Amino acid sequence: MRVIVVTCLLAAMAWAQAGQDTSSNSAAHPEPSSELSIPAGTKVPIALKHAISTKGTRDGDAVYAETTFPVVVNGRVLVPAGTYVQGRISHIQQAGRIKGRAEVLMHFTTLIYPSGYTVLLPGAIENAPGVDKTKVKDQEGTITADSRKAEKIGTVASTAASGTVIGAATGGGKGALIGAGIGGAVGSAIALLTRGNDVKMDAGTTLEMVIQRDVPLDASRVPNVTKTPSSSQ
Repeated sequence: MRVIVVTCLLAAMAWAQAGQDTSSNSAAHPEPSSELSIPAGTKVPIALKHAISTKGTRDGDAVYAETTFPVVVNGRVLVPAGTYVQGRISHIQQAGRIKGRAEVLMHFTTLIYPSGYTVLLPGAIENAPGVDKTKVKDQEGTITADSRKAEKIGTVASTAASGTVIGAATGGGKGALIGAGIGGAVGSAIALLTRGNDVKMDAGTTLEMVIQRDVPLDASRVPNVTKTPSSSQ
C-alpha cells in the first residue's frame, strides 16, 4: 500500500514539474503573432512609375508608384522595398494667367506585395522632395506650384526699362516717358498671357507617402525581408 501511495506522489510531482517547464518554455518562447499593423503616421518613401503633370493629367486618373526603402517597425519589416502602391488623382488644376496656382492632389488606396497580397489603405502625400518649384500646402497633401509673381514683375520692369531707353534715344525726355509707358504696357500684356508654373512629376520622381490610419496586416503574408526579388535585380 505504501508503495502505491509513494508511486502516486512521485507521479503527481513529475506531472506538476512538467507543467511548470511547459509554462516557462511558453513564456520564454511566445508564439509569433499572426497580426501586424502599419501605424498611422508612418512615412513611406515611394517613386512614381509614370509621369504626372497639370497639363496632361486629369481628375480620376490612376497613380502607380513603388516603395523605395523598407518600412520597419519594432525590428519587423512591414513594407519591403519594391512593393507596389496604387492611388488616384483626386484633384488637379492648371495654373491661371492672372491668378491661381497649379495644384495636384492624389490619394493612395492600395499596397500590392510581391506575393499578390493586397492591402487597402488611406495614404496621402506628406512631402515632395523630388518635385521642383513646389510645396505641399495642407494636411491632405496638395502639391502646389510656386508663384511666378516675381518673374512677372521682372518682365514688366524689364520691358518698361527697354522702352525708356528706346524712347530717350528717339525723342529725348518726353520720348523716354512715352517709351516707358509703352514698354510697361507690353510687359503687363506679356505677364497676363503667361501662365504660372505647372506641376511636373516624371517617372521616378520621389515622394513621401504618409499612412493616415492604422492598417492591419496578415503576418503570414508579409515577408520579413527588406527587398522584394524584383527590386533587388
